[in-house]
Amino acid sequence: MTEATLVYDDDCGFCTWWAEFVDDRSELSIVGFADLTPELRDRLPENYEDCAHLVDDDEVYSCGAAMEEAIVRSDVRKELVDAIEFGRQFEDYGRLREGVYRLIADNRETAGKVMSKTPPARRDASDEESGSGD
Repeated sequence: MTEATLVYDDDCGFCTWWAEFVDDRSELSIVGFADLTPELRDRLPENYEDCAHLVDDDEVYSCGAAMEEAIVRSDVRKELVDAIEFGRQFEDYGRLREGVYRLIADNRETAGKVMSKTPPARRDASDEESGSGD
């Protein structure tokens, strides 16, 4: 594997919004659970469908760490990346990051009312042909 890959729940509107946000702002490859290759699947944890993952040559980041790493590898505002780098200096930061991730993940339906895209698993042929999916 030569390029880092963000793996996400492609049957979730909020997750799809995030994946497309990252895709538009980074060089990461984006792969939904439905499109996992056997090679990529073998690198993921047993209960991989519990959260997002970022897989690169050396490591697999899961849940909050995956989304954080995706942000760091994107072209989002430098101030956000600086805040992440600052937070990483503190012992409790990882626990806080994972708590926030789990809070959002457990409330995806509510978050999806604000930020959502039609997931690939729910798009019909007319959505694909017109390029929509919103």
